[in-house]
Amino acid sequence: MSSASSRDFYDALGVPKEASKDDIKSAYRKLALQYHPDRNKDPGAEEKFKQISEAYAVLSDDEKRKQYDTYGKEGVYQKYGSEEDIFRGADFSDVFRGTGFGGFDDIFSQLFGGGRRGPQRGNDVSLRIPLRLEDVVNDISREVEIPRSEPCPTCGGSGATPGTSARTCPQCGGAGQVQKVQSAGFARFIRVETCSRCGGRGSIIESPCKDCRGRGLVRRTRKISIRIPAGVEDGHTLRLRGEGEAGEHGTPRGDLYAVVSIPEHPIFKRRDSDIYVETQVNAVEAMVGTEVRVPTLYGDVKMDIPAGTQPGATFKVKGKGLPRLSHFGKGDEFVVANVYVPKNLNGKQKDALRGLLKDGTLQ
Repeated sequence: MSSASSRDFYDALGVPKEASKDDIKSAYRKLALQYHPDRNKDPGAEEKFKQISEAYAVLSDDEKRKQYDTYGKEGVYQKYGSEEDIFRGADFSDVFRGTGFGGFDDIFSQLFGGGRRGPQRGNDVSLRIPLRLEDVVNDISREVEIPRSEPCPTCGGSGATPGTSARTCPQCGGAGQVQKVQSAGFARFIRVETCSRCGGRGSIIESPCKDCRGRGLVRRTRKISIRIPAGVEDGHTLRLRGEGEAGEHGTPRGDLYAVVSIPEHPIFKRRDSDIYVETQVNAVEAMVGTEVRVPTLYGDVKMDIPAGTQPGATFKVKGKGLPRLSHFGKGDEFVVANVYVPKNLNGKQKDALRGLLKDGTLQ
C-alpha cells in the first residue's frame, strides 16, 4: 500500500469532509496536473501524485468513502486489501477529459506496479447475512451457499479441449497488451491498451473446451462456513479472500464480502456496545422502592429500584452489553425507569393517598 496511508485522504486533497463529489474531482484534477511525474520532476512529486490519486480513488467512490468515514483507513484497507482493489472503478480519464494531457493509463501502470493487462482476477461476490441481536453476544458461524464460477474440471481451467493447448497471440506476442502512439505537436503520448485479438490473455484458444466453451469456468454452488465475531454491528462487512468468482484462465479468484444485517430489536436499543431497555414502574413503587425483573441479552436479572426514583431515571447493569470488537470486555445495559400512574385505584386506596397528602407525607 502506498504511503498515502500515512495521511488523511481529505487533507491530501485539501477538501473538507462534507465536500461534494464535484469538489473532490476538482481538487484532485488541480493537484494531479501539478504533480504528474511527466510534468513535475521535483523530488517528492511522484510520491505526492500517488497520495492524491489514492485519496481520490477512495473519496470518489460512494461505498469506499462510506467505509473510510466509518472505519478510517484501516477499515478501507481491510475491505479493499490491495491497490488493485482500491483503484478499481475509479474513472481517472473522466477527470482529465479535455485537458490535452494524456497517458494516464500508462503512468498509473508505472507508478502503482501495474504490469500486464491481461484477464483480471475473478469478480467479487457479496451477500447479506441476517442475524438477531441475540446472535452476536458470542462468536458464531453461519454456513452459506454461494453460486460462483469454478475452474472447469474437464479442461482444468485452461479453456482448451483436453489434449490441445493455446498458442501465443500473434498480435501482442503474448504480452496481453499493445502500445499505441499518439502525437500532438511536439508531444508524444504512449497509451497501453488490452490486446483486441486475445482479449488480454496473451494466447488464443483454437479448440475450445466443449463443457466451458473456452472460458475455463463453469457454474457451481459451494457451501462456505463464515465465522462472525461477537459484537458485530449492522452493516459490518467481512472479507473472505479468494472465495469469490474464479478468474478466467488461471487468474486469481475474487473475494467474498459478507455484510451483516441486524434489524432493530423490539425490546433492546443498541448504542455501540451498550444496550438500553425500558422497565415499567408504577408511581407508588417508584416512591417506596421495589425490585423488578429486567430482560438482558443473557437472560432476566433482578434489579432494585430505590425509593424516590424519578421518571426517566437510568440504572446500569454492568457487563450485560455486547462484546467490544476493538478491545476486551463488554458494554453495559442501561435500564430506563418508565414511571406510570395507576388508573384504576379503588376508593380505599384513593383515601389512603389523600391522607398522605394532607399530613404532608408526600412532598
